[in-house]
Amino acid sequence: MRSEPPALSVTGLYKKYGQFEVLKGLDLVLYPGAIHGLVGLNGSGKTTTLECILGLQDFDRGEIRVLGHGPRKLHAAQGKIVAIFDTPSLNPNLTVRQSLRQALLLCDGAARKPAEVEAQLGITKFSDFKIKNLSLGNKRRASIAHALLANPEIILLDEPFNGLDAGGVDEVLALIKDLNQKQGTSFLLSSHQLPYLEEICSHIAILHDGQIAASDEKSRLLGSVQSTIRIQTNDNHRAAKIIGQQAGLSLQTNTSTDILLVNSEKIGPADINRQLVKQGLAVSEIVAERASLDSLFRRITQKPNP
Repeated sequence: MRSEPPALSVTGLYKKYGQFEVLKGLDLVLYPGAIHGLVGLNGSGKTTTLECILGLQDFDRGEIRVLGHGPRKLHAAQGKIVAIFDTPSLNPNLTVRQSLRQALLLCDGAARKPAEVEAQLGITKFSDFKIKNLSLGNKRRASIAHALLANPEIILLDEPFNGLDAGGVDEVLALIKDLNQKQGTSFLLSSHQLPYLEEICSHIAILHDGQIAASDEKSRLLGSVQSTIRIQTNDNHRAAKIIGQQAGLSLQTNTSTDILLVNSEKIGPADINRQLVKQGLAVSEIVAERASLDSLFRRITQKPNP
């Protein structure tokens, strides 16, 4: 149990679009210095959650506190929490330096110099390039430079890896790590790119059906995941029936696929293989997968088979 107050807390958040209720009592906590991943299926409400936190969307009920400030005093956190959404929204006809100088006019209180944040993010050589001539990765860096002008304590990133090649992803991951370790910046990353979140995040929250279905430190969360065993046989339909009769085993997928994914509490691949062979099945593959965010996510969000 952590003793320090959270940097950000969301309690009992409800949000409807017409008759569709996208958030159904969402609870979320971001602690100082954490890199927190928010994952969910497309349309699950990840972006809506960020927009509600920032005051860009009204919500029906619930409470949001930022750096200890309640709903009536959220203005006191202005500049201390910033967000960068999927598509960088910078004026394409300005240079990087011009864009930063323009953003500087909107900063309240002390702000950093454009040249300083350019150097920190490694975009000094692009200072005189127009935004429209930058790669997507460097546009994202320029957007982060805007955010850093105000010395924020919390940065929200919506789909920060979208559209980036492997090199661009590595640069963004390195940048997040650097800001977190050297400046103590807290991050909330909303993404469906599970391997990248698993690599960088200290905490994970899984949003499903309008609520947080699982949330904890990454190591603790993945430590709770049952073993997943991949199985391929010459008769998956029959194999599924046999597995379904075994205590401690449950199927993740239906029998129409080439591969069966089996949740196992204590039974290992060797014992399962022995049972299947004993029943006359030929097993061509049986492998225990490591616990991963992907396997936990699929287990929580998969729909029951019809």
